[in-house]
Amino acid sequence: MFAPKAIADTFDKDVSEFVSGGGTALYLGAGVALPLLLDGKQGGQRSLRALDSLGTSTLLCIALKEVTDVKRPDSDARDSFPSCHATAAFAIATVQSHYHPGSAILWYSGASLIAYSRVNLNRHRVTEVLAGAALGYLTAKLELSQKHGLILFPIISSDDSGGSLVGLQVVGSF
Repeated sequence: MFAPKAIADTFDKDVSEFVSGGGTALYLGAGVALPLLLDGKQGGQRSLRALDSLGTSTLLCIALKEVTDVKRPDSDARDSFPSCHATAAFAIATVQSHYHPGSAILWYSGASLIAYSRVNLNRHRVTEVLAGAALGYLTAKLELSQKHGLILFPIISSDDSGGSLVGLQVVGSF
């Protein structure tokens, strides 16, 4: 009587494991590489813009993890807030949707599936994936609003007395 639910739960977790692992890598890789294949002369610039958004949002996510120090729901690790999977996925979805509005539903559906997989696997809470999604979306929008892109790097350092310095440095543009 309980076997169908157990099979469904196992299938759901297996799908989430794929989406959260190899599926995320394929999604992000496609988001960076597809413009090279599909967008003609603009493809190189669009791939760079996607890579810039992906890199910048991921670095910001890692910096926030260092500052917030939130415990993961599935372990004692203190790097749960925000979800970098959601951040990266929504950065790519935002850039690709900007250049290909007709495909926006596909890009945002893929990003939402990646975010859901993190909650389904109990690696993040809903608030953490929502914050990651917002960070990826807003970073990509900022990147797209700049004429030639924007590369930000977080500054995280500590001194001998245990104090820390956290900030952002604009390294360059292309």
